[in-house]
Amino acid sequence: MTDELRMAVKEVICDNDKERLKYEEALIAITVDESLRRYCQRIGRPDFWGGEAELLVLSRLCSQPIVVYIPEHEHGGWGSGFIPIQEYGSDIHNDFKKGKTRKVVRLLYTGRNHYDLLV
Repeated sequence: MTDELRMAVKEVICDNDKERLKYEEALIAITVDESLRRYCQRIGRPDFWGGEAELLVLSRLCSQPIVVYIPEHEHGGWGSGFIPIQEYGSDIHNDFKKGKTRKVVRLLYTGRNHYDLLV
């Protein structure tokens, strides 16, 4: 995750009580594993890697649909393709289907909060 994206998420989740309320799903994802206070300390560090909570925030914050895939062979398949496992911003994607042009960001999930851009 770039520093700019990480700081944008930090600003929304950690620095703005009113904005934070708009991202309830992300807050739930964060607080399952740790306190919000601890999360806010960690997200400020340059070695912080984003995961589901950050994708939830960034999708809405940037009005950007995001689809996460895994390699087909990891899901019991024999092919060399990819299977979508999660979609963020599907409401945004549907709006863009109605005539607006916004490409979906496609990410390949390779385990433990590591994503690569899938092109």
